[in-house]
Amino acid sequence: MKSRESLIRVRRFQVDEKRRQAAQVEMMIAEFMRMIGDLDDQIVIEQNRVGIHDVTHFAYPTFARAAMQRRDNLKVSVRDLEEKLADAQAELAEAIEDLKKVELIEERDQQRDRDARDQVEQEALDDMAGRRHAFGR
Repeated sequence: MKSRESLIRVRRFQVDEKRRQAAQVEMMIAEFMRMIGDLDDQIVIEQNRVGIHDVTHFAYPTFARAAMQRRDNLKVSVRDLEEKLADAQAELAEAIEDLKKVELIEERDQQRDRDARDQVEQEALDDMAGRRHAFGR
């Protein structure tokens, strides 16, 4: 029993750790998306400031071009992180499933123990009732 309790604690720890990992990746994606939005705003501001919106124009602002490159790099990073998030969520689901299996086994064993105790108690009560009945009271 103690080893199963330890196993349950380990499985719960693994589930918590997988949850934290998935949450970290989600936070990174959210932060990168915020940065992408900021860069988009900066690009528009720079384009409006110089009055050139055509990226192929020879005088297109260098700052806007660099911001676009950073934004595109962040988008690639977001796609990579989304793949990592999918993997992390799959690992989390697997860890939860493993925990549920161990908890169900533990619950089944506890129920079996309760049933055995109840059976012993019932037999003792039946024995007492039989003796009372045999002695007329």
